[in-house]
Amino acid sequence: MKIKKDQRGLLLKDGEYVKLLIPGDYFFILGKDVEIHSVLNPLFSRIDFTFLRNDPILMKELEVIDLKDNEIAFHFEEEKFQSVLRTGIHSFWKGIKTRSFIKINLDNPYIEDEIDRSILMKPEVKDLTCSYAVESFQKGLLFIENSFVKTLEPGNYFFWKGTKSISVLKADLRQLQTEITGQEILSKDKIPLRLNFVCQYKIKDPIQCLVEIKDYESQLYIHLQLVLREYIGSLTLDEILSKKEEIGSYVTEKIKTSMPSMGLEILFGGVKDVILPGEIKDILNQVLIAEKKAQANVIMRREETASTRSLLNTAKLMEENATLYKLKELEYVERISEKISQITLTGGIQLIDQLKGLLLPAKEDTKR
Repeated sequence: MKIKKDQRGLLLKDGEYVKLLIPGDYFFILGKDVEIHSVLNPLFSRIDFTFLRNDPILMKELEVIDLKDNEIAFHFEEEKFQSVLRTGIHSFWKGIKTRSFIKINLDNPYIEDEIDRSILMKPEVKDLTCSYAVESFQKGLLFIENSFVKTLEPGNYFFWKGTKSISVLKADLRQLQTEITGQEILSKDKIPLRLNFVCQYKIKDPIQCLVEIKDYESQLYIHLQLVLREYIGSLTLDEILSKKEEIGSYVTEKIKTSMPSMGLEILFGGVKDVILPGEIKDILNQVLIAEKKAQANVIMRREETASTRSLLNTAKLMEENATLYKLKELEYVERISEKISQITLTGGIQLIDQLKGLLLPAKEDTKR
């Protein structure tokens, strides 16, 4: 039997390991067997490794990686990633290929910097990791075993899926908005109404907001409700309708005092809509119509007074100036003539003389 340079042999006798066979020619008697292994591949023998490891000569030829239940290893050949080694004993022949290994303890969820992140994206490795992306407008909070550990700046983060649970909460640092819609409130004069209120805010302290406070959005909502009820209940309907901007300012200032303890900063608050019951709307519409009618009557009377005053001034001028009076007569005659398409005259020479008497004096007055 010939064992080539890229091969090694395991001599067996009656199914038990005897020794390692290096490259060369061999002759065997009956009862002996040989396992031929390529040094390019890992060692896989039908003989349990417990028996093989007792041979020091064989151990010098092998690179052995023994992985516990909480360990894995990355296998590299010629500095190129080859595979992930799981729990167990892995044996590789020394010599032809340069091999290296990175052993990883999964009890530590942090991924070492020496591991290229491109390896983590490979399919056989991806299932072993969990990844989180913190956007540019976010801040992350890292929890290990449900305990807060540290904050994470924007970026991509990878952790081992090992014996410890990993979670990341993300705080949105942009301007946020909450809206109270259809909030039913009774005014001071016992009129039921509904309000839509808008509040804009920012998260200033993510740890306070997400770790120390449970459901900050609900708590902010309840704070706004209470302040709105307190303030609106102290105003009459007319005051509510006339002080919409003041309501927003009051609620904003009132709520600001309690928000720092929640890690929030209030930016703006305002009443979006005031919704009245149908019968109240009808009453207000009637009042509005009456007010507009009264205003219209005042304007009409003012215009009538101005028109009368103008007519009086015109009459005085015409009374004092006969020429102006005559011109006014001719102006009205002209206006009437524009609407007449045909004139039929019946009568004798007296009618013509009368017309001359009307027109000629007017021309003479104009010349004067």
